[in-house]
Amino acid sequence: MNKPSLKTPVSKAQKNSKKKMNFFQKIILFLSLMIVSFTVFPAVVVLAIGLLPTITIIVTDTKNLTRITTVGCFNIAGAMICLNNIFNQFDSGVEFSVASNIFNVVIMLGGAALGVFLYYILPDLFVFIFKSSAQHRLKVINAKLAKLSENWANILPNDE
Repeated sequence: MNKPSLKTPVSKAQKNSKKKMNFFQKIILFLSLMIVSFTVFPAVVVLAIGLLPTITIIVTDTKNLTRITTVGCFNIAGAMICLNNIFNQFDSGVEFSVASNIFNVVIMLGGAALGVFLYYILPDLFVFIFKSSAQHRLKVINAKLAKLSENWANILPNDE
């Protein structure tokens, strides 16, 4: 006998939910990005330099959304500190002074480094903590079991 299939029928709306953009939508998107980049050019320059690690991860590893999210959030947090300097003194040459300051670059890229560090180290740290907690509980349970067997050994008869 054939087993019944558990597949649910997929409607056309679900199949077409991942539509690609048409040519007109791509032109509108490109023009809007150009307008934004010309109006806030200092912020775009700092973000282009500061978000290089996130852009690299997005280009190289598109399937790992947790790494993109972790590194991206920490990288954006580091870049926002430097964007604060730009928004406080909005001049024509401030973006190059912010981007050429080594401390600002370290802050922007250090956020991404912290995100990568947390992505790789934090799961191992939690595994270590949970293993040591489980081993401690196992020792406590074994001690209670030994105490119970010692107490009940005097009461119960031998099986001989």
